[in-house]
Amino acid sequence: MMRILLFLATNIAVLIVINIVVHLLGLTGYLSTQGINYQALLMMAAVYGMVGSFISLAMSKTMAKMSMGVQIIDQPQNQTEKWLYDVVEKQAQKVGIGMPEVGIFNAGMPNAFATGMSKNSSLVAVSTGLLQSMTPDEVEAVLGHEMSHVANGDMVTMTLLQGVMNTFVYFFATIIGYVVDRATSDNERGIGMGYYMTQMLAQMVLGFLAAIIVAWFSRYREFKADAGGANLAGKQKMINALKALQRGHEAEELPGQFAAFGINGGGIQRLFMTHPPLAERIAALQNAQ
Repeated sequence: MMRILLFLATNIAVLIVINIVVHLLGLTGYLSTQGINYQALLMMAAVYGMVGSFISLAMSKTMAKMSMGVQIIDQPQNQTEKWLYDVVEKQAQKVGIGMPEVGIFNAGMPNAFATGMSKNSSLVAVSTGLLQSMTPDEVEAVLGHEMSHVANGDMVTMTLLQGVMNTFVYFFATIIGYVVDRATSDNERGIGMGYYMTQMLAQMVLGFLAAIIVAWFSRYREFKADAGGANLAGKQKMINALKALQRGHEAEELPGQFAAFGINGGGIQRLFMTHPPLAERIAALQNAQ
């Protein structure tokens, strides 16, 4: 129920903000004269932006299992699986959330991620490379990092942010497409090719800017998850885990939406990095009181 209320409240807030922006820019009268029902467009943009993001979130566990070959530990088959399951169970109790599904995926690089629709319906998975290359203390810290993502509600928060960005991008790209089409075409019966080409280009440019905002927020949440991992497993264990990743020359990027909730170390360009550089994360923990 709380997630539904948050979803509705966010949609309403987005609609209000865009309404304010349109009025402040003095676009209301202009859009009306151009035959654009901006309020209907606004509602469509909100549905397009928010619903798509939440469908993606709802499918995230299933997609993770399929795309990454995650093997869920239903009944531990060996000591490693039992230890892994027990650590997650202990941390889940400590942060007060439902027991996540625990899984292992086959990848040579050390990595881990958390995903799921809610705090009490999540998945925490680690790579075989992580289990092989890190000590138990370091793995415990990585699990604490992922459990902090879950406990902090980062999956829902990032989904809401992405939905807001999608709404703004679609709305303003469509407006730009209409305006350019009207200015370059004398077609009074409908929209022409100018609209489609401009709208597509505007979506690319605005989407590019939106991705920078989403990546910045993701980096901010990583510092919070590191602090959470330090609280659950111990500050030095978390620092050692990040140093282990650093020795491995940064972990391999996770695909798509799972990158934002992994333990890995970043991307090619800083503006689009979902994670801060490992050196900065280590320094933040070392300087923490």
